[in-house]
Amino acid sequence: MFTGIVTGIGHIAQVTPMGDSADHGNRLTLTCPSAYLEDVGLGDSIAINGACMTVTSLDASATAPYFTVDVSAESLDKTACLNALGTVNLEKALRANDRLGGHLVSGHVDGLGEVTHFTQVGESWELRIQAPRSLAKYLAYKGSITVNGVSLTVNRVADSSEGCEISINLIPHTVHNTALHSLQAGTKVNLEIDLIARYVERMLSSSAAS
Repeated sequence: MFTGIVTGIGHIAQVTPMGDSADHGNRLTLTCPSAYLEDVGLGDSIAINGACMTVTSLDASATAPYFTVDVSAESLDKTACLNALGTVNLEKALRANDRLGGHLVSGHVDGLGEVTHFTQVGESWELRIQAPRSLAKYLAYKGSITVNGVSLTVNRVADSSEGCEISINLIPHTVHNTALHSLQAGTKVNLEIDLIARYVERMLSSSAAS
């Protein structure tokens, strides 16, 4: 479980195919900030751009601390930004005594969105994302959404035949302390809907069916 509050910015430094067919995944080697891995052990969970992955090896004492994760072909098919070199958002799994600074995040990507607009407005930035139609019913004004692992608040929802475009305001702190600053129109992003909205929809649809 996570909160959508990024705890570090990492970099995918190496992508190693684990086989020679589309049925095989990739092994990622990620570098991270100094001391970031001091409380991390083998088998721990770290969300990479919002996708929960398991640490398979690490070296916390290296000049550039790094860890590796194995990403299955299924995960590669359902996520963005996990098959190429680049900067990513990192969040360690939530501990029982941690503050819930964002919202409840499972680390399971529900769908891919596409950035349609990313422009500075005053001191902040406006981020617009086209979400799949299948996720539209979970997106609401002032509701929560996780974008590449970052807990954000939806400021506007615009439904269309193609899907649902959401508008989000990013304050300077978020832009400067996450990998969201690298987004641009056309970029694919990992989306996770609000966990509570998922269960509410399930309960309502189940009641209607009965």
